[in-house]
Amino acid sequence: MTSDNPENALQRTALHDTHVSSGGRMVPFGGWDMPVQYPSGILAEVKAVRTATGVFDVSHMGRLYISGPKATEFLDWVLTGSASTLRVGRARYCLICNEQGGVFDDTIFYRLAEDRYLLIPNAGNRPTVVAWFERWIEDRFPLGCNMDDVTESTGLIAFQGPGTLAAIDELADKPLSKIRPFSWTEGAINGAPVFAGRTGYTGEDGFEFMVQGPDIVKVWTTLTDSGAVPCGLGARDVLRLEAGLPLHGHEIDENITPIEAGLDRFVRPDGEYVGSGILRGQRENGVTRKLIGFTLPGRSAPRAGYALLHQGETIGSVTSGSYSPTLDTSIGMGYVLERYAETGATLDLDIRGRTSQVTIAELPFYKRSRNS
Repeated sequence: MTSDNPENALQRTALHDTHVSSGGRMVPFGGWDMPVQYPSGILAEVKAVRTATGVFDVSHMGRLYISGPKATEFLDWVLTGSASTLRVGRARYCLICNEQGGVFDDTIFYRLAEDRYLLIPNAGNRPTVVAWFERWIEDRFPLGCNMDDVTESTGLIAFQGPGTLAAIDELADKPLSKIRPFSWTEGAINGAPVFAGRTGYTGEDGFEFMVQGPDIVKVWTTLTDSGAVPCGLGARDVLRLEAGLPLHGHEIDENITPIEAGLDRFVRPDGEYVGSGILRGQRENGVTRKLIGFTLPGRSAPRAGYALLHQGETIGSVTSGSYSPTLDTSIGMGYVLERYAETGATLDLDIRGRTSQVTIAELPFYKRSRNS
């Protein structure tokens, strides 16, 4: 599935040559050589996902099978979301935290059987997550839990947009549109077996397809031949920001907790798991900083690290920002002292020595219409 690039030691997905031949501009990301955009441009790619269909190579993300008689107990220990209450056939979003409640990664995991799961860590975090899981398996579940990393033998494609439900039923061997959001099934696209999860990272409906390495070019080509627009990391970042979705290394990291990040609903209030004591304490007693969204008129995109000010005093900083083509305004997220995090309030943004006024907005900035 992957190979090393001798020049820069970046890994390549099995679609690398396809991206290059399609004019994709390749950049390093999470240890991988990935397309940031295609000739149509980021704005056109965002529009395709918001109005029709777009397709992303997300094979850089990890794929870990967790199995064994203690698999559920293990996941209940290392995840903020409950594995034991997840039904077979469903998926759940949650966090992987350290003992201080800081976020190693955010993840989606699927329950495949009573004692078998598929978990998707982010690209750059996969080695950390694998090492963290190995530690706890050895310490607490040595005879009852196994982990199988299949990242390099499989690929992952995201098919996103309001047109995906109608399109996929024309392409697959059975009506994949019938599965519920955050559910999975198995099927085939152009004869290639796929594991299909109705999940994604764009704020739109759609699917993520895990494919065996040799079949991924066939599946990708089938989707693009159907009219899906190839999309890169640039569009993916704008889409997830419009949808108010966190990015590890920006809105969440090992020094930020899910409570500070406004992800309380993905943290179990009961039970013992890694970091649970800290997270319960923050939920009960509050936190000193809070993640906010904000808008800024025009196209002067706020950048990560820019200071947020109140009456000349620095009270926080930007974690992500972009011009939103869907909303035709600039948007951003950042952390501020909790007492200033009031929706509708205004703050100043320091843009390289020039201040501009921003307005705190509810997250997400964009919500799709829910017709399914």
